[in-house]
Amino acid sequence: MADPNPQAGDTGPPKGMPALKAHVIANKIDVALWGIRLLTVLCTIGYVLPIFNNASAAFYKALLANAATSALRLHQRIPAREIAVSREFASRLFLEDSAHYLFYSLVFMNVTPHILILIPIFLFALLHAASYSLTILDTLGQNSMWVARLLISLVEFQSRNILRAAALAEIVLFPVVALLAVAGGCGYLTPFVYYYFVMWRYASRRNPYTRNTFRELRVLAESAAARPALPAPLRSALLAGVRLVCSMAPPVEVQQ
Repeated sequence: MADPNPQAGDTGPPKGMPALKAHVIANKIDVALWGIRLLTVLCTIGYVLPIFNNASAAFYKALLANAATSALRLHQRIPAREIAVSREFASRLFLEDSAHYLFYSLVFMNVTPHILILIPIFLFALLHAASYSLTILDTLGQNSMWVARLLISLVEFQSRNILRAAALAEIVLFPVVALLAVAGGCGYLTPFVYYYFVMWRYASRRNPYTRNTFRELRVLAESAAARPALPAPLRSALLAGVRLVCSMAPPVEVQQ
């Protein structure tokens, strides 16, 4: 007589390649985002270690891959039916983090390659690709590729530090872009355009890490200025720099 109580393992969802194919068909955009983010990671590595490709070509491919990722995410966040030519729509558009990084890729598409430009998009791509890779591995089976699962766990365990590092790179890149403009590595308007990117990141509703990093840097600078051993001219310059940066910060809405 058949057992009326089948084991829990027999009633679970199917695993393996058939399940993966079904998942890809049902989640085309998410799988495409995962693939493009992996491409961003590989292109960044190809820029640092130009073994199989030209470093400059890898740099611009990474920016293009980031632009494609940002455009797809923006399509998910704001469907085409909601697009309108109005001030309200423009305000809504630039509240989206994906719009920020689409703008970021376009800004640096004509500058001299620099590793610091790739660090934020590399870190975001690494974090999101690792997260979705876990979904892919779960679709294949619980015990598939345990080494990959271990590496993904390490990335996710460091997610907070990765986001803080990306925010710090966004901030440090601002004076670097100014130096590039002086040295002829980019246009003279690029620092002014990049300022708007930093301003949008500071006011981001979904990602407070840039804002928090600015606050931490301010506390660090004021603590350094309070040291008695610091010469008075350096103290004055440091505090003047803090006041200048604070005056450039946009107003931020308080989220309930």
